[in-house]
Amino acid sequence: GTAKLSGSTVTFPITGGHVTVYKKGAVTPYVQGVIDHNGSGLTLTAGGKKVTLENFVIDPGNNSKLTGDVLVNGKQAAAGAKLFDLDGSTLKPITINGAGIAKLTGTRVLLASDAASLLNKTFGTTALKSQTLIGIATILANSK
Repeated sequence: GTAKLSGSTVTFPITGGHVTVYKKGAVTPYVQGVIDHNGSGLTLTAGGKKVTLENFVIDPGNNSKLTGDVLVNGKQAAAGAKLFDLDGSTLKPITINGAGIAKLTGTRVLLASDAASLLNKTFGTTALKSQTLIGIATILANSK
């Protein structure tokens, strides 16, 4: 796909979806909707094995999560699997720049339990733990 790696930042293009951000405290959760990242993902390789995580869907609602498809050595292992838990408790207030680009940043991306188990089994390790911090998410999208 068209994902890009620059330093320690991976960027995935938004290919669809719709999100509404309410005033914090007005409703729970105050970020609701879905964001699609079809056609892009990550490929992890080790020991002659390759795991591809792709076609991400972000659900920022209750029990926020990122799901996607999993391929092991090119064969589908799971579709719509929960890959990451999203902790929005650290989310900063939304900003919108002069060009109308909305920015949401601060959500912690944590490795989901099932994803950790699958990756450990595939790569023959126990190194990956559920709820390991993978990174901090930033979403940039047209606010119109």
